[in-house]
Amino acid sequence: MTAVTDRDTETRPAAKPVRRTRWRRWLLMAALPLLVAVGGGYEYVVGGRYVSTDNAYVQQDKVTISPDVSGRIVEVAVHENQPVHRGDLLFRIDDEPYRLALQQADAALASARLKVEQLRADLGEAQAKQAAAEEKVAFEQREFQRQQDLLKTGVAARATYDSVRHDLMAAQQDLNTEKQAVVSARAALGGDPDIPTDRHPMVLEALAKKATAQRDLDHAVVTAPADGVVSQTDRLLVGQYASVGLSAVSLVMSGSSWVEANFKETDLTHMAVGQTATVVLDAYSGRTLTAHVESIGAGTGSEFSVLPAQNATGNWVKVVQRVPVRLRIDGTDGDQSGAAAVPLRTGLSAEVEVDTHYSRPLPGVIGSAVAAIR
Repeated sequence: MTAVTDRDTETRPAAKPVRRTRWRRWLLMAALPLLVAVGGGYEYVVGGRYVSTDNAYVQQDKVTISPDVSGRIVEVAVHENQPVHRGDLLFRIDDEPYRLALQQADAALASARLKVEQLRADLGEAQAKQAAAEEKVAFEQREFQRQQDLLKTGVAARATYDSVRHDLMAAQQDLNTEKQAVVSARAALGGDPDIPTDRHPMVLEALAKKATAQRDLDHAVVTAPADGVVSQTDRLLVGQYASVGLSAVSLVMSGSSWVEANFKETDLTHMAVGQTATVVLDAYSGRTLTAHVESIGAGTGSEFSVLPAQNATGNWVKVVQRVPVRLRIDGTDGDQSGAAAVPLRTGLSAEVEVDTHYSRPLPGVIGSAVAAIR
C-alpha cells in the first residue's frame, strides 16, 4: 500500500485551474480574429460615408464702395475695422457744386413751364388770327361776287373787278398762312392744346435734369449699403479728391457667411445638396459648427482660373482635381455650437467633414449570406 504524501495532495487540485486558463486563452485567441473581422467589416461598410478636407475657408460677401460723383472729401465718419449698419455715413463729398447745379435745374424747370404757357398763348393768338383771316376771306368773297355780278351787267368797271379779285386772293393766302401758324403752335404743344404743363416734353426734360441734379446732390453723401465691417479706410482723407468709379473703401458684409471647401473629385461620388456637415475652424479648434451642403461647383477650380492648364502635352501627369463646394453654416438657438457663438471672419481656415449617408455593399458571398440571414 502506497502512502499519500502532502506533496501529492498539493499538486493534484492544481490541474483544474490549468485547464481553465488554457480554455480562456483559446477563447481569446479565437475571439480576437473575429473582433478584427467585425471591426474591419464595419470600417469597410461605413468607410465611404464621411468625406473630409482641410482645404476650406470661410467666405463672406465683400463690396468695394466707390462714389457716384466726383469731388473733394470734406468728412470721413469711419475708421479701420469699424462695424457699421446699413445707412450709416461713411464719408461726405463737397456738395456745393451739386447744390448750385440743382438750383440751375430748378430755374430751367421754371423757364420750361413759362415757355409752355407762352406756347399755349401763341396758339390762342394764332387761332384768333386765323379767325380774322377767315372773316376777311368771307368778306372779300362777297365783294368779289358783287363786282362779278355788276361786271356782267356792264355797270362795274373792269379795273374794280380785278382789284377785288386780287384782294380775295391775298386774303386767301393770308388765311393759309394763319392756318399753318395754328398747326405749328399746336405742334409746339405736342399736338394737344389741353396738355398739362408738366406733361409737355420740354418740361419733362427739365424735370429729368432736375432729378439728375438732385441725385448727384444726394450721392455726395456716401452711406453703407449693408451691415458689416469697413476696411481699407486709410485711403479716405479729408481734402482728397474722390473720382467716380475709383475704390474708396471696402465693406465686408456680416449678414451672410459660408464655407468654401475644395473637395477632391473622388469625394463627390455620393455627395449631394442638403447633406449635413461639421465645420471646425482653426481659430476656434475647440468648437464644432454644423452646416449643410448648399451647392456643388459647376466645374473644377482650374476651369475658372485666368490661365487654365493645357494638358495636351507629352509630359502630362494626372493630378486629382478639386471642386469647390459651398457649405452654409447653420445658426442655432444660442448654443455654443452655433455660428452666432463665434465671430466669423472671411478667409479663416477650416476643416470640413460631410456625411454622405453612403454605406458600401458587402462583397460577394458575405453580402449574400447577410442578405439570407435578414
